[in-house]
Amino acid sequence: MIRALWTAASGMRAQQQNIDVIANNLANVNTTGFKKSRVDFQDLLYQTIRVPGSPVAQQTQIPTGLQVGYGVRPASTRKLFFQGNAIQTESDYDLMIDGDGFFQVIAEDGVTTLYTRDGAFHPDGEGRLVTADGLPLKDNIVIPQNATKISISTDGIVYAILEGEDQMQEIGRIQLAKFINPAGLENVGRNLFKKTPASGEPIVGTPTSPGFGSIVKGFLEVSNVEVVEEMVKMITAQRAYEANSRAILTSDDMLAIANQLRR
Repeated sequence: MIRALWTAASGMRAQQQNIDVIANNLANVNTTGFKKSRVDFQDLLYQTIRVPGSPVAQQTQIPTGLQVGYGVRPASTRKLFFQGNAIQTESDYDLMIDGDGFFQVIAEDGVTTLYTRDGAFHPDGEGRLVTADGLPLKDNIVIPQNATKISISTDGIVYAILEGEDQMQEIGRIQLAKFINPAGLENVGRNLFKKTPASGEPIVGTPTSPGFGSIVKGFLEVSNVEVVEEMVKMITAQRAYEANSRAILTSDDMLAIANQLRR
């Protein structure tokens, strides 16, 4: 019964972690480029009371054995990088990746490369395309001050029509990065990811090339969180939490009965 108390407590802690992840998913339901997370669980160690296959007699053995588990623990939180829905903004600087890949931006230190699916870019005072936090694209796209029209092709080529001219000129190219294991990327907040040994080194390529998505101008990728699905998960986690709390109360009641035994 003492074991049951700690086992049920581990279940309550695990479901609390599950609810925390679900709450974060719901909080970011309108975050551009957000990818929802999922908690993966593992069972804990077992006490082996009787080993499966132990001999009982000369030609007889136990078929199943007897083991008692010690509960559960969260093993990992996995980012799910499937495509989110698209919304049309009609802004020349809003970009969406249709398929695999990440935009590459330079962190505040000017050296570290970070990765994002959030394509809501803006020109800064120098004309550079930057994120909402002012982080510039690694491709160093600079919009000329005398540009009257901007166009970005599906393969990442940025064109501009300059004042007094009729022909479009190429002013830069946007490249994408992808990873063997994108779930191994580190979340650093602000819709940004950082490479880790688990994610592998970035593979950089041109949009629309094999294995890479295409760039769509005037659209943004919204969160891939499904509200109804997350609400169902929340109800399931709540019921599992309640069941584990009931197991603790039951174990406590059984201990109380045992303590009240009289000769």
